[in-house]
Amino acid sequence: MIGGRKISSKILLFGEYSVIKNSMALATPYRIFEGHLKFRPHQESNKHGIDAELKAFCSYLKGLDHKKELLAPLDLDTLEFDISQGLIFDSSIPQGFGVGSSGALCASIFQGYAREAALKGMREREGLDYLQLRDMLGQMEAHFHGASSGIDPLICYLDRPLLIKGKNDIQLVTLPDYSQGKGGLFLLNTHRPRRTEPLVHLFLEKCKDPAFLKDCLTPLINHTNLCIQHFLEGNVVNLSENFKSLSLLQYEYFRPMIPNLLHPLWQQGLEHNHFFLKLCGAGGGGFLLGMTQDFKIAREALGTHEFRPLYYF
Repeated sequence: MIGGRKISSKILLFGEYSVIKNSMALATPYRIFEGHLKFRPHQESNKHGIDAELKAFCSYLKGLDHKKELLAPLDLDTLEFDISQGLIFDSSIPQGFGVGSSGALCASIFQGYAREAALKGMREREGLDYLQLRDMLGQMEAHFHGASSGIDPLICYLDRPLLIKGKNDIQLVTLPDYSQGKGGLFLLNTHRPRRTEPLVHLFLEKCKDPAFLKDCLTPLINHTNLCIQHFLEGNVVNLSENFKSLSLLQYEYFRPMIPNLLHPLWQQGLEHNHFFLKLCGAGGGGFLLGMTQDFKIAREALGTHEFRPLYYF
């Protein structure tokens, strides 16, 4: 039952943390990294044995199924048999970097083992229901994080940019053609994996402080929504202004989410306007998202730090 396209990683461009408090969010597939299900050659299967991570994942799904709580219409008997025959998830997506390694795995399992009759019934009743699909995939991904919004595996599965306008409002969007120009958005690699849960917990604790809500969260939501609006409109001038505002806010209020070694670099960007940095997901490591008016100047300012251009404008 495996096969089909390879599943890409994803990037949350805008909406980190603020989406928890009902800002908009914009996410897109990131096709530099990808993964797919495949069988090990027989001789390798004998050497390496059963993939323990997939086996544990399948056990989690079967446990939900036995309790009649599993939302996804999966053929788990076939999945369990295939795992015993050497099924693995062959992936170049780095783990702990916020680009959807677990989301891509869930999307691959859903693509390969969802019962076609059930999916056909969903389409015939109401078209492809993104909210229902999100809930199914989120329940699957909860195995890896304890809880999941379902957005990461949904992006990976659909392989299209998504605009999240609210808890029950998810839309496919088309991005402007950002393929030319001397500036743009880029990813900066911190070379540090991180765990999401403690950072999100810290943010929720901060939200209990009325001063934090007033001084940080309200402007954070405002600038995030404006960044998304201007990015989708192709308004680079206003995007740059609000991106810098996000960078300032995060440097002041999200310092624990920024790796210590990168504090001087972040501040340097703000002071000289050669580039601006913001979190890309939960922070703490993984990738940062940057914006520059000139990649050549940014490259000189960033020195030996590894970065990858995403969009040019």
